[in-house]
Amino acid sequence: MAESVLSDDEVRAIDAYWRAANYLSVGQIYLLANPLLREPLARRHIKPRLLGHWGTSPGLNFCYAHLNRAIRARDLDMIYVMGPGHGGPAAVANAWLEGTYSEVYPHVSQDAEGMGRLFRQFSFPGGIPSHVAPETPGSIHEGGELGYSLAHAFGAAFDNPDLVVACIVGDGEAETGPLAASWHSTKFLDPVRDGAVLPILHLNGYKIANPAVLARIPEEELVQLLDGYGYRPLLVGGDEPASVHRKMAAALDQALDEIAGIQRDAREGRSGQRRRWPMIVLRTPKGWTGPKEVDGLPVENTWRSHQVPLAGVCDNPEHLAQLEEWLRSYRPDELFDADGRPVEALRALAPEGERRMSANPHANGGLLLKPLALPDFRDYAVPVDKPGTTSTEPTRTLGTWLRDVVRANPSSFRIMGADETASNRLGDVFQATDRVFQGERLATDEHQAPSGQVMEVLSEHLCQGWLEGYLLTGRHGLFNSYEAFVHIVDSMFNQHAKWLNVTRHLPWRRPIASLNYLLSSHVWRQDHNGFTHQDPGFLDVVMNKKPEIVRVYLPPDANTLLSVGDHCLRSRDYVNVVVAGKQPALNWLPMDAAIAHCTRGIGIWEWASTDGGEDPDVVLACAGDIPTLETLAAADMLRRLFPDLRVRVVNVVDLMRLQPPSEHPHGMPDREYDALFTTDKPVIFAFHGYPYLVHRLTYRRAGHSNLHVRGYKEEGTTTTPFDMVMLNDLDRYHLVMDVIDRVPSLGGRVAHVRQRMADQRLAMRAYTREHGEDAPDVRDWTWPY
Repeated sequence: MAESVLSDDEVRAIDAYWRAANYLSVGQIYLLANPLLREPLARRHIKPRLLGHWGTSPGLNFCYAHLNRAIRARDLDMIYVMGPGHGGPAAVANAWLEGTYSEVYPHVSQDAEGMGRLFRQFSFPGGIPSHVAPETPGSIHEGGELGYSLAHAFGAAFDNPDLVVACIVGDGEAETGPLAASWHSTKFLDPVRDGAVLPILHLNGYKIANPAVLARIPEEELVQLLDGYGYRPLLVGGDEPASVHRKMAAALDQALDEIAGIQRDAREGRSGQRRRWPMIVLRTPKGWTGPKEVDGLPVENTWRSHQVPLAGVCDNPEHLAQLEEWLRSYRPDELFDADGRPVEALRALAPEGERRMSANPHANGGLLLKPLALPDFRDYAVPVDKPGTTSTEPTRTLGTWLRDVVRANPSSFRIMGADETASNRLGDVFQATDRVFQGERLATDEHQAPSGQVMEVLSEHLCQGWLEGYLLTGRHGLFNSYEAFVHIVDSMFNQHAKWLNVTRHLPWRRPIASLNYLLSSHVWRQDHNGFTHQDPGFLDVVMNKKPEIVRVYLPPDANTLLSVGDHCLRSRDYVNVVVAGKQPALNWLPMDAAIAHCTRGIGIWEWASTDGGEDPDVVLACAGDIPTLETLAAADMLRRLFPDLRVRVVNVVDLMRLQPPSEHPHGMPDREYDALFTTDKPVIFAFHGYPYLVHRLTYRRAGHSNLHVRGYKEEGTTTTPFDMVMLNDLDRYHLVMDVIDRVPSLGGRVAHVRQRMADQRLAMRAYTREHGEDAPDVRDWTWPY
């Protein structure tokens, strides 16, 4: 880039702001006291444990200062996403300089005393984390785990036509798979209805101990790579501050002009083709303006500046003197007045009010969140005159409701999925919207358009990241996935759940819409795709998170799925995981009963039970659609085989109900649990997932030793649906055998029945091997009563 036409005074002003942010960043890492160096730096002023990361902070501060200039000059509505999560000192420093930090946390005032608290709290017990954490005003991206910044940025821009999201991508982060896929997000960004993302790829050369790949390839190759992704890269680099300031200002002005031009042409109908969006490649030294050499070894522009360049200041007088020299190089007495406030000239450089990136309401999405206009889900009910006699594809039924959710919320609701919306039987939504796609479209394509509320890309990372950015900026959505492959975003789920857990304790962070997963094509009906597609373990991952955050629902039929879906889209600050089948399944409950059952979360199905309201001989419990089917089929056989056996059938929709209330807000009191399951009778529990999860949830309950759980035990292959449940001993015949083995009152008279059950299993397996499908007795079974 050629240098801009900034005046010398403008360059000096931006540089002063940058120096102030750098000073505050260094102070957070090192200082316990003496924040303005009003006395010589001494050992007592230094933190006993030096934590934090300096290397990326000066580049982040540099970008922030220039973005502020652009916001003021153009009255931009802009938020930032800092990909290098270790840049926490930079984000906090700039929020304090802008005054937002003191507004949110009045005890960290914008004066010397507040600066002292700002420094002390950083990476200090009882203080704040070292990342761009939820505690940081203006942040929607912590960056503790790398790779998701650009996806979050695009998620924030969707359906936000006036918003510009500046996303600083670290060169280490750029090596991750999710970030590499995220460059493609421009193919899904509609310049008419969406905002813009300005990526700033910051090449400072090093990660923790290794060179960064993109910083070490020839510049021509880098430009070709970014050009191939569909961007027009603007190159800025150097190590002489004044020159780089001018180049950065020129690049930023050019990029923003191009963004405005793309949006103007698209919105005025002058361009029907996808344009190349601008981006900036900023190449500066790692640890810029820090110590150039420590103990005879180079530090600035090397990996040694990554974390704490002067690690021995507590014990090494030379390091302490070098730290003081480093801090004073920023000339703090020029930047802060006698009271420790930023001088008037600095305060004038920050945007005002909500134009400050640290105070932008889009970065606190709950401030902008409006409830969805939800059609009455009861209007989509499947008629159920008699339990278990008619069949429906549950997710297809949900899809008809979601179609109208889409229609009623054209700019605040999106569905994300890895090319699976139609596969998961949600195809009715395409009556209301298309799949958004800005790439080439052919006559053979279906439901592909430049604009749409369904977003499909074969990267679960992108789907999750887009949705998180969308939710964090005040909108609603749903992520539908094959159950086995949602594991790809296990770690992203972890990070979002941790974010929600922290924000619940920050009064200024307003609640956002819940992250909703719909997992279909699940373990029990992936018989055609085989072992690779058979894994229900995401539930185990979810259950590790804070109980205030997570919810798991296993609706057994279409009407319960509708009720659960409505509840999830109305909820706030949760991660809701709904597991539901897409294959034809029996309808068990009419809508009124389904609502009551989902409200309870767990309950006795009296019509399927034979205990007559008395103490049962055995409890058959189930959670999940296929476990419910097999449990009801087993109850039918027990009713015919042992008419005098008192069987109670208990169905679980809300998995958290199994826990005590001390462990989860939805947990059942012991008395209620004991009334359902008894304390001394055998409980045969057919479960959708891995059996030990139920044991883990109920281990404190009375009668836990009587609990026997059947579920997935890592046995799978390409086979028939019923053979799949037989492989895992979840089938109806095995459940009957479990009852026989655990109900002493049946006595020795049942030996022949047990043998018959074992023979039936063998016969069913033989049938599948000969005919390639399940026997009609199993395949066509319905509830006979």
